[in-house]
Amino acid sequence: MVDYHAANNQSTVGGAQTYMEQENDWDRDLLLDPAWEKQQRKTFTAWCNSHLRKAGTQIENIEQDFRDGLKLMLLLEVISGERLPKPERGKMRVHKINNVNKALDFIASKGVKLVSIGAEEIVDGNAKMTLGMIWTIILRFAIQDISVEETSAKEGLLLWCQRKTAPYKNVNVQNFHISWKDGLAFNALIHRHRPDLIDYDSLRKDDPVTNLNNAFEVAEKHLDIPKMLDAEDIVNTARPDEKAIMTYVSSFYHAFSGAQKAETAANRICKVLAVNQENEQMMEDYEKLASDLLEWIRRTIPWLENRTQEKTVNDMQVKQEDFRDYRCVHKPPKVQEKCQLEISFNTLQTKLRLSNRPAFMPSEGRMVSDINKAWHNLEGAEKGYEEWILSEIRRLERLEHLAVKFHQKCAIHESWTDGKEAMLTQKDYETCTLSEVKALLRKHEAFESDLAAHQDRVEQIAAIAQELNELDYYDAASVNARCQKICDQWDVLGALTHKRKESLERTEKQLESIDELYLEYAKRAAPFNNWMEGAMEDLQDMFIVHNIEEIQGLITAHEQFKSTLPEANKEREAIQSIQSEVQKIAQSNGIKLSSGNPYTSITPESINSKWEQAMAMVPLRDNALQEELNKQNSNDTLRATFATQANTVGAYIQAKMEEVGRISIEMNGTLEDQLTNLKEYQKSIISYTPEINKLEGYHQHIQEALIFDNQYTSYTMEHLRVGWEQLLTTIARTINEVENQILTRDAKGISQEQLYEYRASFNHFDKTLNGGERGARHDHSGALQAEEFKACLISLGYDVEKDKQVGAQGLDGGRAGVIGV
Repeated sequence: MVDYHAANNQSTVGGAQTYMEQENDWDRDLLLDPAWEKQQRKTFTAWCNSHLRKAGTQIENIEQDFRDGLKLMLLLEVISGERLPKPERGKMRVHKINNVNKALDFIASKGVKLVSIGAEEIVDGNAKMTLGMIWTIILRFAIQDISVEETSAKEGLLLWCQRKTAPYKNVNVQNFHISWKDGLAFNALIHRHRPDLIDYDSLRKDDPVTNLNNAFEVAEKHLDIPKMLDAEDIVNTARPDEKAIMTYVSSFYHAFSGAQKAETAANRICKVLAVNQENEQMMEDYEKLASDLLEWIRRTIPWLENRTQEKTVNDMQVKQEDFRDYRCVHKPPKVQEKCQLEISFNTLQTKLRLSNRPAFMPSEGRMVSDINKAWHNLEGAEKGYEEWILSEIRRLERLEHLAVKFHQKCAIHESWTDGKEAMLTQKDYETCTLSEVKALLRKHEAFESDLAAHQDRVEQIAAIAQELNELDYYDAASVNARCQKICDQWDVLGALTHKRKESLERTEKQLESIDELYLEYAKRAAPFNNWMEGAMEDLQDMFIVHNIEEIQGLITAHEQFKSTLPEANKEREAIQSIQSEVQKIAQSNGIKLSSGNPYTSITPESINSKWEQAMAMVPLRDNALQEELNKQNSNDTLRATFATQANTVGAYIQAKMEEVGRISIEMNGTLEDQLTNLKEYQKSIISYTPEINKLEGYHQHIQEALIFDNQYTSYTMEHLRVGWEQLLTTIARTINEVENQILTRDAKGISQEQLYEYRASFNHFDKTLNGGERGARHDHSGALQAEEFKACLISLGYDVEKDKQVGAQGLDGGRAGVIGV
């Protein structure tokens, strides 16, 4: 009895399954998925034939052709290169069992502890046992001896596949089943070693059958690897059989292993030249990247400093959108370039120092300090441009509101003054009776009241025009012309009014009676009509508010206005009652009234009409105020949402900045562990990017809502962006420093203990300097002054006093060495 799973267990370094668990896995595979048994039968048959054809034979049915043991023994002789005992040529069952036992004994002699399989099962054509025996042979002679970077067998083969396919897109080999289903991994293996055989870029991930057939045909035609798998079976199986895939992939490993050794030798030869070429390329890349970044900054700053004013809010909002696009699309890649530029510069200097080559000195104006200075100027221009855009939007909003209000008041005033000059210049009193003259005088008095009531509107028009001029309104010329025309007309009306009054007063002695009711009507109707017009103006007046308090103030004023409506209605009814009394008196005394009131043009119908219009405007004003209140509540919610996220992000950035500062000083463990921990820490920080993006989204909503203040937080988006960029730059710089320390340690042969000692001494004096003498100037620069550096060397056991020749150059070189460590 043989255990074909023992070979699998021995060939797998650090395997997690026990022998029995693997055996159970085999049984379950065959029982639960007949497709796997089909794939194994095809693959194992092809694999056996790839070796049997060397002896001039092959098999057609794997469980039938091995029953007599002859071809089984022949297969073992071919793959092992050894002679097995002479087989028995008889046709009896006992002869077949003896031959199979000889084959199984040979397998056991190769260190495979076999149980569960007996010669009788093979002779009886037991498919499961036959496939298990062949799998054991494949493991022992095709997979077990594979060794890649201290891993062997299955793990070694998997690692080899991962290394070879790593550069290829859409290929991620994690196992020997699903990872190979789309066929790209097979094509990648072939292309990696024989790029002339496959056009990898023409392959499509969504066409697995074509990909698989292409790889199988190329391998069979050009690499002498027989087709062991069926493309349709692999694609139509949810999880292809692992053993079939491993068997086929091992053929690629053995086919390419010789080419891999030659490639390794060539790589070693080219390594020295590659280092120099890499350094030169890094210098060229730095110069180009620095030039491109500085040129971009040079082109961007004039755009940010442009203060060309626009005429409308929409035009300024276009500029705001352009600025937001710059912030979200154009600037982030440049931030990454700046960070990469600093990392590349530090890495290049370390490599040059380790190669005993002079330090790299960039062209004039392209030092890291020059780039930082230019970047600082860019951010200053950026902040100024953003503040200017917001102030301009506020100014233009105010201007548009004032312009609409100005033209509305002008239209009302011009409508009121229409025909007033003609009325004041007529000399109708010369042909009127005494009573008619008295009536004209009373009418003129009513007009004077109306004129005085309109004085406020004229002053408001002048005040609005002045404010439009102060805010630099683009159409100020037409505003000034219209305002001047109204003021000139007002002066003319005043002069004409005074002149007419004098004329009427000269004939006042002729007046003997007056209809007091008409006069009272005129006196009360005119201010009431003016009040209604003013109320209608107020109800139609546009408003602009920036917070809840302002809109609540408007709502309160509106409620106070509504509370006066009952009293105003009483006044309207009283005015109407005057007209009713006139009619009553006229009817009772048989007086024939003229067509209208001689003292005023305001009719009861116009009062009722305006009253109805005003009453209709009240609910419209209610709705407008309520909508604005809802808007301000929404804006306040936006403020609170942004503030909550901003306070969280601000605290997170501050905490992480403090952690990075501590980590850079208190790191322990090997440099590789530190590097791994720092990169994991970097990943954890980068994983916080969605929170930053979420905050950017809130900020965008706030800007779109034109919210310019936020009492719930002291953080601004600019402050948080700068903090976030500083955090990413700091952790990247810390990782770069550890990488440079690894390069220095490997190049100088410094032990881990020495490295710890150097670092502890350096950190001690760096802390002392930063915390003791620098105080508030703590900047984590990682540099020591001359006296502190001498003290550091003395603490490490160097006798500085004996070397009187140590000058500034030597001290700087020593400092550079310790800093590198």
